[in-house]
This record gives sequence, structure tokens and C-alpha cells, in this order.
Amino acid sequence: MSAEITSVPAAAPQMEPSISHAAMQSVMRRQRIQDFFFHKVTMLFALSVLFVLVGIIISLMIGAWPALSHFGPGFITRVEWDPMNDEYGALIAIVGTLGTAGIALLIAFPVSFGIALFLTEICPVWLKRPLGTAIELLAGVPSIIYGMWGLFVFAPLFGDYVQPFLKATLGHIPFIGVLFSGPTMGIGILTAGLILAVMIIPFISSVMRDVFEIVPAVLKESAYGLGCTRWEVVRKIVLPYTKTGVVGGVMLGLGRALGETMAVTFVIGNANKLSASLFAPGNSIASTLANEFGEAATPLHVSSLFSLALILFVITFIVLSAAKLMLAGMSRKEGVK
Repeated sequence: MSAEITSVPAAAPQMEPSISHAAMQSVMRRQRIQDFFFHKVTMLFALSVLFVLVGIIISLMIGAWPALSHFGPGFITRVEWDPMNDEYGALIAIVGTLGTAGIALLIAFPVSFGIALFLTEICPVWLKRPLGTAIELLAGVPSIIYGMWGLFVFAPLFGDYVQPFLKATLGHIPFIGVLFSGPTMGIGILTAGLILAVMIIPFISSVMRDVFEIVPAVLKESAYGLGCTRWEVVRKIVLPYTKTGVVGGVMLGLGRALGETMAVTFVIGNANKLSASLFAPGNSIASTLANEFGEAATPLHVSSLFSLALILFVITFIVLSAAKLMLAGMSRKEGVK
């Protein structure tokens, strides 16, 4: 009887390992299945972006092919844009797009850098939150509001006061004086560039502010402890640490400036002519598409508009690729040092 009593406890420990092992195998099998589906679903989400991008490129190329085959590579350098005679060229829209975006970036980058620097390094604590909220609100204003403000408020003041001043001063300087010549109507390439600058400043400054704030405080405090000035800390500590984010913010603002439609349509003048003066009205790719796509009557006209859209896509791609190559070059130089 004593043998029976001792055999019962001996049998119980033998069953527990087999049960726990089976449960563990079931849990591991379920986890493998979950990981498999999680991996495939997330990969599908990531590939869907690539599929959409490829689909956009293919649709643009198919729509643009009739115009490109009819006009040839010279479509890019043709100045004519005459829907009445079915003659089209992209040079006017390309120059307007690059001109307005270049002016906007030339103005917005230093202003955005100053705003971000002030908010992160100089601004008092009681003023930091109101200014940051104001910048975020400006980033959320619809573009058509900027266009209406630019046409009815900014353009009249700009044409009555600023353009005459620029014409009387910079207009007499050799070589660059031609840029500030012509009638001062208030609207034109320069006005569109200024409106775009106001639009992209909140985007660039917000990104710069966020990346400046991630710099470890110990790095800046160490630099201050060594006797560096505030500008030296920014130039030697903050900017090298955040260069990727700064370039990303600039590219974000430039991308919006290149593709902005409604605000530019209000103030650029929508004139299909090429002029060396920044005061003259012009056209951009986005404004041309907005104005004429709904009224395109002939297949060649529609295809020419698709060609402009394809050119805008290529310009954006080139800009982003140049930014990536610049960052890669900067990283290689750091590795050499």
C-alpha cells in the first residue's frame, strides 16, 4: 500500500511537462501564423504606394504620348500655347513654375530658419507656445484663402508701393534691372512667388523647429561651456545634427510650391507669354492645368495638358533626387573626416 501511495505523486510530474510542451507548441504555431499575416499585410500596404506611383506614371505617359509624339522633344522648348490653332509648348509653364518656386524658396528658407531658430534657442517660454500655435494655424489655411488675400489685398498694395520702388531702384542696375522693369500691375511672377513664400514658410519652419528640438541638450550645453556663441552652437552643433530634417523640411516646402494651384492661379496673371520681367504676368504648370483642363476641346489639347503634368512630375522627381544625392554626399564627406 505504501508503494501505491508513493507511485501517485511520481506519476503527476510526468504528465505536466507533456501538457505544457503541447500548449507551448500551439502558442508558437499561432504566433507564427500571426507573424506571417502581419508581414504580408504590412508589405501589401508598403507595395500599394509603389503600385499607385507606377500607375500614376503609366497613366501620365499614356495621356501625354499623343502630344509628345506630335510635337517631339521640342515640346519642352516651344513657346507657343495656342488652343485656337492646336499649337502647344511647355516652356512658358515650365519657366513660370520654376520661377515662382525659386522665388518662394529664396525668401522662405532664411525666414523659416530664423523663425525656427528663434523659437528653439531665443524665444521666452511665455511666447513660445503662442508663436508655435500661430505658425501651425498658418500651415492649415487653405490655399484658396491665400490666393484671395493675394489678389484683393496684397496685389494692389504691392503694385502701388513695392513694385514702383523696386523699379526705381533695382530696375536701373545693369543685368538684373530687366527683372524689375515693365508695368507695375501688382500681379505677375514675383507676386506669385511671394504668395508661395508666405504659404510654405509655416511648413518649413515647423519642420525645422521640430528637428532643432531633438538635439540633445548636453551637446549644446557643452558647446556653451567651451565659450561658443549662440550662432556657433547653431552652426556647429544644431545644423550638423539635424541636416537631414532641415533638407526634408525645405523639400517639403519646395514640393508644395511646385505643385500649388489655386493661390498661383489667382495672382500669376495667367498669360501665355514669356517675359524677362518678374512684374509681367505669366503661367505655371499647375495654373495651366487648373484653367484649361475642364475646357480642353481637342484630343491634342488634352494630351498637351497631360504632358505638362508629366513634366511637373519629372521636375519634382529631379528635385527630390538631388536632395537625396546632396545628403549622401554630405554623409560621405563626414565619413572621410
